[in-house]
Amino acid sequence: MATKLTSNRRALGDISNRRQNHAPKVVKVHRPITRKFGAGIAHDQLQHGQDTENLVTQRSKERGHVCEREKVKAARVDGESLIDDNPVKKFAENRECDYSSESSMSIETDDFHEESDSQGPLEIEMEEAESPLPNIDKIDDRNPLAVVEYVEDIYRFYRKNDIMSCVPADYMSTQTDINHRMRAVLVDWLIEEKSMLNTLQFNMSTPTPFVFMRRFLKVAESDNKLEMVSFYLLELCLVDYQTLRFPPSLVSAAAIYTGRCLLRMTPSWNSNLRHHCTYTEDQLQECGRAIEDIHRNAGLGKLTAVYRKYAIAKYSCVATLMKNC
Repeated sequence: MATKLTSNRRALGDISNRRQNHAPKVVKVHRPITRKFGAGIAHDQLQHGQDTENLVTQRSKERGHVCEREKVKAARVDGESLIDDNPVKKFAENRECDYSSESSMSIETDDFHEESDSQGPLEIEMEEAESPLPNIDKIDDRNPLAVVEYVEDIYRFYRKNDIMSCVPADYMSTQTDINHRMRAVLVDWLIEEKSMLNTLQFNMSTPTPFVFMRRFLKVAESDNKLEMVSFYLLELCLVDYQTLRFPPSLVSAAAIYTGRCLLRMTPSWNSNLRHHCTYTEDQLQECGRAIEDIHRNAGLGKLTAVYRKYAIAKYSCVATLMKNC
C-alpha cells in the first residue's frame, strides 16, 4: 500500500496580492540659506574634510606596513636574512618605501583639495537692500488739490514737453524785431508789473521753470531759506539770455543745486533728488556754473528788478545776504 507522502511545505502565497511596502517618497525641500543653516553646512564640510584627512593618514600607514611585509616576503623567498648587514642598502630600501608612501599620500591629499576647491567654499552673501525712497506725496494724501493719484503722470507729461516747448537758443538771429537786451528789459519789466501776464493773456500751459521748481523743492524737503534762494536764482536766470539753451526742468534743478551749495548743505545732491528730478550731479554742473556767474553779477547794471525784489524783508533779504556767498 502506497504511503501518502506529506510535506511541511507551505503553499506559495499570491505574490501579486501581497502588500508591498514602498519607501516613502523623498520630497526635496529648498530652504533659503540663513546664517544658522549656512553655518551648519560649513561645519559638516569641515568635519568631512577632517575625516578624509584621517582616512588618508590611515591608508598611508597601511601602505607602509604592506611595503615592510613585501620586503620580508622577498627576503624569505631569496633566502636572505631579515637582518641585513649592509646599512647603505637597507637605508636605500627604506627610503624608497617611505617615498612611495609619501607620494601616494600627497596624491590623495591633492585630489581631496582639488575636489574641495572645485566645490568652492560656502559663501553666504548678505546683500543690503537699498533703503526705499521716501514718499514725498504722503503728506498730501487728504489734499484733493494736490492730486496725488495723478502727480507722477502730470510731471511725466511735463518732462515730455520740456524740450518741445523750449524757445530755440538762437532765435535772436532769426528775427530783427528785438535783440537780447530788449528781451531782458521786457522780462525785467514783467517781473515788476506781474499783473501784465493776466492782461496780455499769456498762454502758460507749457511747463515753465516754476512748475518744476515747486515739485523739486518738495523733493528736497526745503526750508524757507533754501526756497527763497532757489527762486531768487531762478528769476535771475529769466533775465539772462544765455540760459535759454537749458530746458526749464534743468534750470530749476540747477537752481536748487546751486542754492544748496551756496548754503553749504550736505550732501549737495542726493538719491531722492536724482530720482525725482531725473538729473545727476554731473548733468547739473554746466547750468550750475552759469547760474553762479549770473548770481555773482546780480545787482550790477541797469536791470536790477530781481535783485531789488529779493532784497526786501518779504523775501527774507536773500539778495543781500547771498551777495558775498
